[in-house]
Amino acid sequence: MKIGVAGCMGRVGSLIVQEILSGNWQGVELAGGTIIPGEKHEADFFITEDPAELFEKADAVIDFTSPDATRLHAELAAKHKKTLIVGTTGLSANDEKVLQVAGKEATIVYAANMSVGVNMLLALVEQAAARLDPEWDIEIFESHHKHKVDAPSGTALAIGKAAAKGRKVNLDKVADYARHGETGARKEGNIGFSVARGGDVVGEHTAYFYSEGERIELTHVATNRALFARGALRAATWAADQPPGLYSMRDVLDL
Repeated sequence: MKIGVAGCMGRVGSLIVQEILSGNWQGVELAGGTIIPGEKHEADFFITEDPAELFEKADAVIDFTSPDATRLHAELAAKHKKTLIVGTTGLSANDEKVLQVAGKEATIVYAANMSVGVNMLLALVEQAAARLDPEWDIEIFESHHKHKVDAPSGTALAIGKAAAKGRKVNLDKVADYARHGETGARKEGNIGFSVARGGDVVGEHTAYFYSEGERIELTHVATNRALFARGALRAATWAADQPPGLYSMRDVLDL
C-alpha cells in the first residue's frame, strides 16, 4: 500500500513519514508527500507542492493539514478514487459536508483525533451521558500547546458531540463556549467547554459529570504525538478493504 502524506514536513506529518519508514508496518510504503509552496526540505523521497501529483502516485493520502487544504484533498480523493485519512482539526460543518460528498466516490476516514484511547473515551462519554439524567452537569476541559490555533480543540468538540448524542440532543443548541462576567446560574442540560493553552502540552481532555455530592471524570492524556501517526496508519490499512464512504475512527476500532 503506497501512502502519501500531505504536509509531510508538519508537526504530525513528519511523524507519519517516520512511522512509515520505520519498517514496523508490513505492506506499507511511502509514496511521497506535499509541502507548502516555497517550504525548504532535505528529504530523499518524492515531494511536491501539487497535491494532485501525490494523489496520482499514492493509494491513500493521510492529511493533518488545514481546512482549506483538506477540502481540496477530499475533491482529489473523489476524482482519483483514492483513500483519504483526515486528522485535520477545525473543520466546519460545511467542510464536513465536503467530506460526505467526496465519500460517495472515495473511502474517507475522518476523526478529530486518531488516538485509540481518545476514541475509547468518546464511546465512554456517550454511554455515560445516555445513562445519567440531565441533572448531571457536563463540562469538557482541554489543554494544548501554545501554538495550537483553534479552540476548543477538535477532540473537545468530538467529546461534546458524543455527550450530546448520548443525551439525544443537538450540541449546537446546548453548548456553552464562553463564560465571562455576570453569566447567571448554569442552565440545566448545557454542555460547557473550557480551554487552556501553554508550553508544549501534546493534548489533555477531560469530560466531567457533576451531580450533588459526587463527580465522574473521564480523562485522556497524550504524551507523544507519535500515537496520532500510528492511529492514522491503522486507519489507512483498515480503509484499504472498505467500499467508498465516510467513516470514523470508531468504525476502524469497532467501538
